[in-house]
Amino acid sequence: MKLQKAIPTILKNGVLQFAVFFLGLNQAVGQNTFNYSIDFTKAEENTYTVSLSFNEIEGKNLQLIMPQWSPGYYQIMNYALDITDIKLKGKGSLTKTSNNSWQIKNFNKKTILTYDIKTLKKFVANSYVDENHAYIIPTNTFFYSKGNLKNKVTLRFNDKYRDIATGLKEVKGVYSAENFDILYDSPILLGSLDEYPSFTVNGKKHRFLAYNAGEVPEKELMKSLKSIVTEASKIFDDIPYDEYTFIGIGPGRGGIEHLNSTTVSFDNSSFEKKYSQKALYNFLSHEYFHHYNVKRIRPFELGPFDYQNGSRTTQLWISEGLTVYYEYIVNQRAGLLDRKEVLDQMAKTINQYESNPGKEHQTLIESSFRTWQDGPFGTYGPEPDKSISYYVKGPIVGFILDLAIRHATESEHSLDDVMRILYQRYYKDLGRGFTDAEFQSVCEEVAKTDLTEVFSFVYSTSPLNYTKYFGYAGLDLKKEGENSNANYVLSENQKATEAQKELLHKWLD
Repeated sequence: MKLQKAIPTILKNGVLQFAVFFLGLNQAVGQNTFNYSIDFTKAEENTYTVSLSFNEIEGKNLQLIMPQWSPGYYQIMNYALDITDIKLKGKGSLTKTSNNSWQIKNFNKKTILTYDIKTLKKFVANSYVDENHAYIIPTNTFFYSKGNLKNKVTLRFNDKYRDIATGLKEVKGVYSAENFDILYDSPILLGSLDEYPSFTVNGKKHRFLAYNAGEVPEKELMKSLKSIVTEASKIFDDIPYDEYTFIGIGPGRGGIEHLNSTTVSFDNSSFEKKYSQKALYNFLSHEYFHHYNVKRIRPFELGPFDYQNGSRTTQLWISEGLTVYYEYIVNQRAGLLDRKEVLDQMAKTINQYESNPGKEHQTLIESSFRTWQDGPFGTYGPEPDKSISYYVKGPIVGFILDLAIRHATESEHSLDDVMRILYQRYYKDLGRGFTDAEFQSVCEEVAKTDLTEVFSFVYSTSPLNYTKYFGYAGLDLKKEGENSNANYVLSENQKATEAQKELLHKWLD
């Protein structure tokens, strides 16, 4: 990711210039060239204008499609609804063929397609522009042509704003992506951005760029992030990117992971209280860990992406739930949480799960597959009291799974080993995602025993056996109060055996 000053040589009338090049699979010879430009003159109206010209595609029909969603946020976004005033200039005809696709016929190299994108909502998965900054979501902005998702993309751009940050590779002002998946994985932030002191882990540079964050304790922030990155990368003994950037998009809620960056809602209010600062570090740890778990260690269905219909999987409890679990584990190892705080976080999560009547109706895999209807927290569907969230049950099952592996192997192995094998075997060696069965197989390979009971908590609504699994680490879960006033407390058993104490010590050293 690069923060760069404006380059006057490619600035034309205050327009952000993009040039997108890729080989068209339906062309007999030559290279299809798509030239994009973005005009921010309507930024005060929260609108930007996109122009697309064709240089080397003549006399052919072309179907352009606007993605329906952004990977990392598992909801249909209907980005095409933001498009207004779409029209052709020059030769050719334009026909809308569906709610998010247009057919262009009989165009030539002088043909230009223009359209406005009206930004209505400040949210991490939506583009938003105003007079002071622009946050561009590529899936909310750039058409792709059917059959060409694997082709190379290069971008040239500049704008009316001072600074530019994007995860795309840059050489002499030219930004490139190997394919459209990389392009769509690379949001762009423009404006007057603050940059905090960078740090290096294993020779890789890490940066934090922020818009409208206010005064923050930047040295403390970056020191904490360095500890997080260090501990997370130790699990895998590998850092697969050249450079990584945390991008703070301003006040708000939410974050989305990317291969070499994360975009996060961020401002100085998180530093006002101790608990909110710890919550911030948990959040940042979560988003950082995602570049391993879901961007590289991924369910089979999450790649190649289906930008039209969404990519449905039953394994978001792994991608999201285990990432919640690891945000606590990583931050404890980084010295940002102590043992009691981790136990308190788990007890709070258990309280959320046990107080939800949906636990009697929906399994973990169902909550994952139905997230497109029910929402990530299981609250959007027609019967929210019959659904659960993989963000809640997922980390609890991850905790149980980790304890089961540690107990079965006398603390010689853990969930860390599972994550390492998944990373090496499926991401690095096979270059693909894993299936539900393959994930369970790896867990049992590490545990050297059958884990059917643990996985019954994934595939059924069976009550979680807290007593058995927490007992492995000498932990007691107690329920205080009744009904809506009930509260779960997770604590160390003062009568724990030496074996239980040793497992707890090796789990939370």
